[in-house]
Amino acid sequence: MISLLMSALVGEAPPDNRLSAPKIISRAEWGAQPVILDPPKQKITWITLHHTGTRQNKDRSFVDKLRGLQSWSQKPGKVGEKDKPAWPDIPYHFYIDWQGEIAECRPIDVVGDTNTSYDPTGHALVVLEGTFPTDEFTEAQRLALYRMVWMLAEKYQVPDSRIAGHINHAPGETDCPGSSVSDELPKIRAWVRKSRGH
Repeated sequence: MISLLMSALVGEAPPDNRLSAPKIISRAEWGAQPVILDPPKQKITWITLHHTGTRQNKDRSFVDKLRGLQSWSQKPGKVGEKDKPAWPDIPYHFYIDWQGEIAECRPIDVVGDTNTSYDPTGHALVVLEGTFPTDEFTEAQRLALYRMVWMLAEKYQVPDSRIAGHINHAPGETDCPGSSVSDELPKIRAWVRKSRGH
């Protein structure tokens, strides 16, 4: 499977249906608390990439990061200088840590949250641990991101033109997901397109 993926990433034969979905740590496995506040539901039509905007922490366990992020998300607080309300859950649907591990965060059928002005309804939100390009966009993260986007695009039939970064939906408000990830977006879109034989 990895050889198929690597071939696709360097522009050789695109992946096919034998490419397996990535392993995802479930909410139950990391001990998520229930969603609060009865948020609206959604149908996925976009895949939108984010970075956490905080430095990668290689000494803290992934589970501890997820629990801490959920606790912070479900209380009023701040994002930079902006106040934020209590959110129903972690604002993102999937989190990829610096080692390329992936965890389920907010349930995919629940609308995500943002502290910028775009409407995230219909968006599958995928966040990468780190602030880019200050942190290294690790190869493990990059490979996990390709597999995660491929899986979501196939499952929800999202066209490659609807795979974007946060900055594309909120220009002038954010540089998220950072240049390291934004620079990868054209390759990700092309790879998804090739995987469909286009």
